[in-house]
Amino acid sequence: MAARVEEQSMTNVSDYDYSNFYYSSGEDIFAILDPYNQWYGPARSEGYYLFAQPMFTPPLGRIELEEQLHHRGISLLNLSSYNYLGLSYRPEVIAAAKRALDQYGLGAAGSPILSGTMGIHCELESAVAKFKKKEAAMVFPTGYSTNLGLIQGLLRPGDWIIADQNSHASIVDGAILSKANVRFFKHNKPEDLEKKLKQATGKKLVAIEGVYSMDGDVCRLPELVEVAKRYGARIMIDEAHSAFVYGENGRGVAEHFGLEDEIDIHVGTFSKALGGQGGYVAGSQNMYNYLMGFARSRFFSCALSPVVAGGVLESLRIAQAEPQLRAKLWTNVAYIRRQLSDYAVDVGESTSQVIPIMIRNDRRMMHIAHHLQQAGLYLQPVMFPAVAKHRSRFRISISASHTTDQLDEAVSILVRVLREEGIL
Repeated sequence: MAARVEEQSMTNVSDYDYSNFYYSSGEDIFAILDPYNQWYGPARSEGYYLFAQPMFTPPLGRIELEEQLHHRGISLLNLSSYNYLGLSYRPEVIAAAKRALDQYGLGAAGSPILSGTMGIHCELESAVAKFKKKEAAMVFPTGYSTNLGLIQGLLRPGDWIIADQNSHASIVDGAILSKANVRFFKHNKPEDLEKKLKQATGKKLVAIEGVYSMDGDVCRLPELVEVAKRYGARIMIDEAHSAFVYGENGRGVAEHFGLEDEIDIHVGTFSKALGGQGGYVAGSQNMYNYLMGFARSRFFSCALSPVVAGGVLESLRIAQAEPQLRAKLWTNVAYIRRQLSDYAVDVGESTSQVIPIMIRNDRRMMHIAHHLQQAGLYLQPVMFPAVAKHRSRFRISISASHTTDQLDEAVSILVRVLREEGIL
């Protein structure tokens, strides 16, 4: 693909995306850099590439950022941040992080195995294990490294991992690193999971998510668990977007369905509902002990900053002590869903706080995104490789901290722009 790109002038940057620059001709690994940057430079300067614009406020309902096209500060309504419970900027969380900073300094300055484990990490792991009602919980520096280390740490060549086709990149990359046999079943289709399990012999791991991050739909956990158990497969669920949000006590989709004890491996992140950073694996003490020696993404990484660990501990305390935050989140979700439905906005299969606004036109995405931003709404585009080609969308993330007025204004802007663009 890139060989064709090299021969053209790229006068229309919207004709191209990452898929055009995955391969290159020749024998030099740098051969792709020039054609890519021939696209990337104009794409940024013409406002086509709107990612990584610097923000200068916490992820509030209204933010300040530097608009890339004219390099000026602007104020925008924010429907893009994961901060589901509004905890990242709570005064108590900030104070807890400052106390950890005063006690431990900025960073851990070592891997968890060597000198990087501090008292605050042990507190956090104990608190997560208690919250999840599991024997042990292991903390990783990021959510991505959590799935990477877990899957690579447990699976070996000849084993099988059978994952939902919409699985996060961290699950896919962990599977690749493990060198296990990898199969993907059709999204949320227990019957296709069964078909794939019938073809697998030996050790098997089924990997699913609680809420799928791009489509916002909930996994069909009871049926998937029943199939996996029937074929003797272990089950891991990644609750990155559902832990601390779903379930009577906020323990996630597994709690929501009453299947916590049927799941072998519980994975989650601190960067979504808790407003921090890092991830965890919760399960048996035996698994914890084994991963201590074999989860390479943790073993060979610097431990999570003690400052973040201190803040996350306080976020977890608040999330448990204030169930009204979850109630407010779901009130906001129901409110905006009614409005989007009234205007016949296409939200795909979403039933959660993650609401895609389906556009399905890769070429026009950045133009529409720029139009939304000019109108006052920070709503980031999602395109290949984050989703499949021609499945482009904007992704709304609702927070308990959004006010009704903010949601009203955001929907008004969204609907007006979609109408002007001929989407509605």
